[in-house]
Amino acid sequence: MTEVESKGACCNEPLPDLSDFNWSDKTVWKQSAHNTKWCLIGCSIGEFGTLAYYSISGITEGIEIYSNSWYLFAILPLINGLLTSILLETILLMKGQMTLKDAFTTAMGMSFISMLMMELAMEITDIIATQGELGINYFAIPIMLVVGFITPWPYNYWRLKKYGMSCH
Repeated sequence: MTEVESKGACCNEPLPDLSDFNWSDKTVWKQSAHNTKWCLIGCSIGEFGTLAYYSISGITEGIEIYSNSWYLFAILPLINGLLTSILLETILLMKGQMTLKDAFTTAMGMSFISMLMMELAMEITDIIATQGELGINYFAIPIMLVVGFITPWPYNYWRLKKYGMSCH
């Protein structure tokens, strides 16, 4: 394997060797599910809050799917989901006796990839389930939550199992 092939997509980290990795630790699956749940709560607050605002205000009515302005409105729930998730993670870590700076740094370092995976999965699911409708759709919410939870959960398990690192 060449040096380029052995590096991960982010920060030139080595790709994880999963050949002898133990994926059957029920305790770690349970803890990683707990961590993923808190991430989902944080992401959902910003995501669904923004989509609800779109529906209540009518600000997105008449915007045609995949137009230039549609993309801007479609990205805002993702950004707000990331922001509220980072805020919630930071608050939870501060309750665990971390300083604001340490809590924020930890939330960004340990949870951001998980949050980003979750938000992208939720956004794509929402776009598919609603055919690009910008606003809250009660049919899509449960599907978005399930997909948003399942997508980063294996990553959270791997990170917890490999490094013993947990945000909560």
